[in-house]
Amino acid sequence: MKFTEKAAAAEAVLFASGDPIESDRLAEAIDIQPAAVPQTIDLLNDAYTENNSALVVLRLGNCYQLAVKSNYFGYVSAALERKKNTPLSPAAMEVLTIIAYNQPVTKRFVEHIRGVDSSSIVNTLVEKNLLEEAGRLDVPGRPIAYKTTDNFLRCFSLESLDDLPPLPSSHQTDLSDMDEADAK
Repeated sequence: MKFTEKAAAAEAVLFASGDPIESDRLAEAIDIQPAAVPQTIDLLNDAYTENNSALVVLRLGNCYQLAVKSNYFGYVSAALERKKNTPLSPAAMEVLTIIAYNQPVTKRFVEHIRGVDSSSIVNTLVEKNLLEEAGRLDVPGRPIAYKTTDNFLRCFSLESLDDLPPLPSSHQTDLSDMDEADAK
């Protein structure tokens, strides 16, 4: 399969950026209609597959990012000699899960669900770029609300939050009014 000039331009932009790029911004940069971006990305991914490339273009919500296929990550790590990232603790996974399924939420919401102080865990997840601030609630004290990032989607191989697995029905609770408790 041969790249078109626009597919090659998209590849160049994605490579140079390193970070996820919004679909509209990519369309503008390579001078195509926004509706043509998915087709252009599919062309790139098809060419990568056909050529047994180590590369793949990931879709992260409304963004795209050029990445290395997971089965080649060991080679990249060995070449870059990066310090091994410590895996997330069970407590960090629990906090991340609570926020992913209920976002945007405050630290108080997370602490209410877990029953313990979770401030340091939330701060660590922000430092790891798995969570980010989603604004402040319009209640006394104006607490910060948190949500997951595009990096969260990439790390967990999700295209969007809609791809999160459903919660088991026996553990589901109505948490919709928890942030309203911040107002009280």
